[in-house]
Amino acid sequence: MRIVAVGGTAGLLFGFDTAVIAGTTQGLTAAFQLTPAMLGLTVSSALWGTLLGAALAGVPGDALGARTCLRGVAGLYVISGLASALAPSLAILIMARVLAGVAVGASSVLAPTYLAEIAPAQRRGAIVGLFQLNIVAGILVAYLSNYLVGQFGLGDHEWRWKFGVTVLPSLILAGLLFTIPHSPRWLITKGRSEEAGAVLAQLGTGNADGILNEAHALNAARTGGDARLTWQRHARPMTLAVLIAAFNQLSGINAILYYLNDIFAAAGFGKVSADIQSVIIGTTNLVFTGLALLVIDRVGRRTLLLVGSVGLAASLFGVALIQLNDSHQALLLPMLIVFIASFAFSQGAVIWVYIAEIFPNEVRARGQALGSSTHWVMDALIAGMFPVVAQWSKGLPFVFFGTAMVVQFLVVFHLFPETKRIGLEDMSQSLGD
Repeated sequence: MRIVAVGGTAGLLFGFDTAVIAGTTQGLTAAFQLTPAMLGLTVSSALWGTLLGAALAGVPGDALGARTCLRGVAGLYVISGLASALAPSLAILIMARVLAGVAVGASSVLAPTYLAEIAPAQRRGAIVGLFQLNIVAGILVAYLSNYLVGQFGLGDHEWRWKFGVTVLPSLILAGLLFTIPHSPRWLITKGRSEEAGAVLAQLGTGNADGILNEAHALNAARTGGDARLTWQRHARPMTLAVLIAAFNQLSGINAILYYLNDIFAAAGFGKVSADIQSVIIGTTNLVFTGLALLVIDRVGRRTLLLVGSVGLAASLFGVALIQLNDSHQALLLPMLIVFIASFAFSQGAVIWVYIAEIFPNEVRARGQALGSSTHWVMDALIAGMFPVVAQWSKGLPFVFFGTAMVVQFLVVFHLFPETKRIGLEDMSQSLGD
């Protein structure tokens, strides 16, 4: 369990770095006289870094192992946190945020891959889902950190301290990653069967015979597989990975998290009130992610996606009506709570689990990189456009997001298979590839 917990902790930095920007947008706007377009560029700069990190992490992840690469990622978090806090100019800040994005993007590939490879089939959803639980815990910690830093009256330097806090959890993660082994599935792909058996025993996967049988099955998967990710061999899992990642961001989740304080401010709430309501949103996210992990291996991934699509569409259209009519502002927080709860209980809990499950062992990190890259491309585009579109019409982005969730329901219903309780070695046959 300790190994699982450490592997999932990479999600904490992922979530913290994703959400900390929400408490800095007003300070950055004042410090650098940012227009809405420049603010969008500043916020989305980290996201283009995540695309780079996600796209590049697959190859070294397969070659060196997810664990080894995650150690380097922790170092990037430390450097980017310090550089963001000390940035003397907007250009330096943007470069630091791009570096932070590289770390986040690589984490989104490597951590779910590691967790999927150490998890037994019957518990894989909950174990890989711990990564998402840590993400939302990191989001909540970021909102709490922003609120607490704001109480010290740091004036024009407040945004620097909010970025600088990232360094402490980054150092802790770096230390913890030196206490866990390589995943047994990765060891098998490198012909290190004895080490894999020892790790399987350490993980408590089963008795000695069961461990040996799993090792032989994994070795057969390695020798019979093709280490290239190609459309001809992997068309269906590639399609599913791109779709689930794209719809994840078309829900508007990250754009809303990045600009949450601005959304509340536009509705007439003061700075302290906006910070507190952000904490409420973050708490809701954490609670409903935890609830999803309790049922994901029983109810299944597909069912959660379908149920969540309904809640997401309804709440987003509700927010759109509030913003378009500029009335009933008291309902904004409840609607956003329903939105966050619906997302956490569905897309939030499912995405990294699903992508990590649907690719064969020999190309899993590359497949994870494809899904993650799609996720971050959509994130960067939407985050960059959100403040510009919202300046023109506060409600229009939410109409778009709500419509996308209606489409998601239809796509999941017709195209997405259920993957619960299916062994990773059986997944390719199950998907028809």
